[in-house]
Amino acid sequence: RTDDPDVVFTHHEAKRAALVGEVARVHATGRPVLVGTASVGESEELAAALLAAGVDCQVLNARNDEREAAVVARAGEPGAVTISTNMAGRGTDIRLGGSDESRRAEVAATGGLYVIGTNRHASLRIDQQPRGRAGRPGDPGSSRFFVSLEDPLLERYGVEQLISARHLPSRQEGPVESRLLRTEIARAQRIVEDEGFQLRRTLFGYSEIVEKQRRAIQRWRAAVLERT
Repeated sequence: RTDDPDVVFTHHEAKRAALVGEVARVHATGRPVLVGTASVGESEELAAALLAAGVDCQVLNARNDEREAAVVARAGEPGAVTISTNMAGRGTDIRLGGSDESRRAEVAATGGLYVIGTNRHASLRIDQQPRGRAGRPGDPGSSRFFVSLEDPLLERYGVEQLISARHLPSRQEGPVESRLLRTEIARAQRIVEDEGFQLRRTLFGYSEIVEKQRRAIQRWRAAVLERT
């Protein structure tokens, strides 16, 4: 599996237009595409934009999870475009060429499954889940994330504040060619992950104190009952 560098945009509209253009371009080659979104709303908005651009797609989210097996079974067929939330379809392999793999060689020749992520998340582990749908088991595949500076993670943790004004790009429609920006986005994600780790450690410390108190009371209660 090839994990390509993020494509970064200054705002949502530019990212959405680029996503639609990229999916349409790859779809025209006959290569299957799986797009992982952060929410049900985003998956349906992107699907509507693709349909408006003439690209037929299947949507897999919490509103149609009863169709999950059928959608996943066809996600590896030539030219298939599947829009999915990150939790949908987990634990199942997407077989190149369809469920019976009858057209596997045809799909493999185009590069295998192409996975696109539409957001970076607070945990790198969550980002790795959609990436891991490509290139298994041993098949060719690739992945790439499309990110904008207006994404929830980047706005919440102030990526723009990590970058000096002279390196901060002005609003533009095309992607931002900046290794520094990609580095700072990755750093922001590490900061968020560390905050989550510190929070879990603090909660564990509190729960440990409560557990010690519970055991002490249990010992005291047992001693009282034995005396009576």
